[in-house]
Amino acid sequence: MIGSAELGQATDDSFSEDVLRSDLPVLVEFTADSCAPCRQMEPVLRSLADDLRGRMRIVQVDVPANPATTRDYQVMGTPTMFLFHGGEPVRQLVGAQPKRRLLREVEPFV
Repeated sequence: MIGSAELGQATDDSFSEDVLRSDLPVLVEFTADSCAPCRQMEPVLRSLADDLRGRMRIVQVDVPANPATTRDYQVMGTPTMFLFHGGEPVRQLVGAQPKRRLLREVEPFV
C-alpha cells in the first residue's frame, strides 16, 4: 500500500542519535503542523520510505518544538529537507518536492 511507512520523529534531544549516528542515510524533513506544503509532503515521504526501506531512514523535525536543531541547520522555511550521509548533510532541498526529484537526490547515497 502506498504511504504505509512510518516516518520517524527526531527532536533536539534525539537528533544526534537518530540522524548523525545513523548507519543508514537519513532524509530529514523540517516541518510544522501549520505548513500546507509540509502536509502535502507526508504521503510522498511515506511512499519514499516504503521504496527505500532498509536502505534509508526518513525522519521529521517539528520546527516549533525543536528550535535548537532548526537553528543549527539554519532552517528559514518549511518544508526544508536535508539528506545526511555519514553524519554530514550532503543535500538540501527547500519546498515541496515531487517523489521523482527526491529519488534522484538520494539515490547516489542509498
